[in-house]
Amino acid sequence: MSTPYPFTALVGQEDLRLALLLNAVSPAVGGVLVRGEKGTAKSTAVRALSALMPEVDVVSGCRFSCDPASPDPGCPDGPHETGASGGSRPARMVELPVGASEDRLVGALDIERALAEGVKAFEPGLLADAHRGILYVDEVNLLHDHLVDLLLDAAAMGASYVEREGVSVRHASKFLLVGTMNPEEGELRPQLLDRFGLTVEVAASREPDQRVEVVRRRLAYDDDPAGFAGRWADEESAVRARIVAARDLLPEVRLGDGALRQIAATCAAFEVDGMRADIVMARTATALAAWAGRTDVLAEDVRQAALLALPHRRRRAPFDAPGLDEDKLDETLEEFGGQDGDEGDRDEGGDDDPDPDPGGGPGGGPGGQPEPDDAPRVDGESAAQPEAGEDREGGEPQPSGGGGGEQTPARAAEPFRTKVLSVPGLGEGAAGRRSRARTEHGRTIGARRPRGALTKLHLAATVQAAAPHQRARGRSGPGLVVRRDDLRQASREGREGNLVLFVVDASGSMAARQRMSAVKGAVLSLLLDAYQRRDKVGMVTFRGSAADVALPPTSSVDAAAVRLESLPTGGRTPLAAGLLKAHEVLRVERLRDPARRALVVVVTDGRATGGPEPVALASRAARLFGADGVASVVVDCESGPVRLGLAGQLAGELGGTAVTLDELRADSIAGLVKDVRSSAQNSGQSSRRAA
Repeated sequence: MSTPYPFTALVGQEDLRLALLLNAVSPAVGGVLVRGEKGTAKSTAVRALSALMPEVDVVSGCRFSCDPASPDPGCPDGPHETGASGGSRPARMVELPVGASEDRLVGALDIERALAEGVKAFEPGLLADAHRGILYVDEVNLLHDHLVDLLLDAAAMGASYVEREGVSVRHASKFLLVGTMNPEEGELRPQLLDRFGLTVEVAASREPDQRVEVVRRRLAYDDDPAGFAGRWADEESAVRARIVAARDLLPEVRLGDGALRQIAATCAAFEVDGMRADIVMARTATALAAWAGRTDVLAEDVRQAALLALPHRRRRAPFDAPGLDEDKLDETLEEFGGQDGDEGDRDEGGDDDPDPDPGGGPGGGPGGQPEPDDAPRVDGESAAQPEAGEDREGGEPQPSGGGGGEQTPARAAEPFRTKVLSVPGLGEGAAGRRSRARTEHGRTIGARRPRGALTKLHLAATVQAAAPHQRARGRSGPGLVVRRDDLRQASREGREGNLVLFVVDASGSMAARQRMSAVKGAVLSLLLDAYQRRDKVGMVTFRGSAADVALPPTSSVDAAAVRLESLPTGGRTPLAAGLLKAHEVLRVERLRDPARRALVVVVTDGRATGGPEPVALASRAARLFGADGVASVVVDCESGPVRLGLAGQLAGELGGTAVTLDELRADSIAGLVKDVRSSAQNSGQSSRRAA
């Protein structure tokens, strides 16, 4: 077994280490979600914590790690007698891979043996392995939602339930849950964020001395892991002993009415939903007091608990940045402080302050949350000047600044609920909420012979397959003899997430401030819809003389919203270049993620003025999408009394449909989905005839 990096040798990251230690003291806190950029020691810290966890006593031969002092009465390997023989082992740290199946997580029940032999054969999964230890999920935001739901349900209930066609198994599953994620790869849904007890934002230090120390220690560890760990053995032992002492002290910690009032007032002030935040803050403040060796919860415990438990719960919209206003927090605590007669304004002394730095490294700062890196920026290169009259279109007001050059980015209009745009046909992509797809979860649409292990039994089809052979198998009375060849797997239909690629016209003809504001509002609305439907998104913009990939396909809808907000405009309209760039993006993405189908949303007025023969080139580029059968929608941004209808012509070349900004709203044009599907199907038929 490799030697883990010592927890006390970590440099900085005080909030991360404190959150992990509080969960080690009190697993009831509910786990930790660590958000941050890559290369910030997230995984290293979690693995290092496992070496500090006290050893656990287990019943000999029990696959579910039952405690001899209080065995689980419903253990599948039981029943075990209280005080059964056993031994001790280190607490496990179990890692859940992003690509894990449901059976790997919760365990596999052998349906074939259950039907044919009447044997309840259960193979434990990772939730059983993690019982009384740590379950670590790297890139938790990339897990399928149904796996995250199962994971968090088990963490909340302390048990895992496996049910397959009426056969069920339950076993205890209590663990310290730690998830890490890079927000650039997409966010967790708010409902899932709320299920993590604490959250921590981490970022690499910008202090040269601290970065030097990180590199020095890492190189020393890589050269001699055992020797490096030995130099930190005393610090590790001290923290391990402190965890044990804090666990023993935890039942004696008193959470007074004054502290409870501050917790309730803080949660109300930040308008968090539900009561989970209050409960988590109370448990966290209690654990902080125990970690500091106190039996009373003080105001500083409540403040630190709020900084760890509330940032991910106060987000009011998908594109809001997480965080907490510390000035508002201090005002709330001061307003509702000192109202508990037993606590008053007592001064407990400096030794009672929470110590977030058990092993310490140089350069450690206060325990406040570090701010994430600056948001990504859009290239601010100046656009080419358009020809005279480029921006002039039927009665539309002209942007200030003259000449139609690059303008100050217009702010997006208020987003609205859009009509559902979906890809026709039946896909097999990642789970989501947009287009129809074959999935493991959803409504049953048929049956087939299993390919590999049987996971979802289609009972009626199995009985139908077995019934004609009962006499040949010697069955003359009631009952049914089922053999392996009779088993049928259920085919299910659910929803998938798609790649929604936005192709946005940022030329001078779109630069009128009122129009561009409405366009950005429409794209922002579609981004919000993509966020809710678990899509990947990408953005191509075109203006001047070329097209750019403003955002490569990603699961981070937030990043797309940031790029959209600062999108510059001006110059000619190289429509052909924009379409060709989008076609290339789809080609590359198809190689990377072949199962995910694409929906192209072109936001333009349909004018083509950039390059030689711009109209003919744009027409040929558009027909490439029609030939590939790519589903597409053109959002027609043309306005004013004189309308040329160019967006509709472009939609015809793409094999898609055109909608105006007003028609994009959910309360209009009820047949939009039907139009998108039928146009894409017609495009596919045309391409097949052409072939």
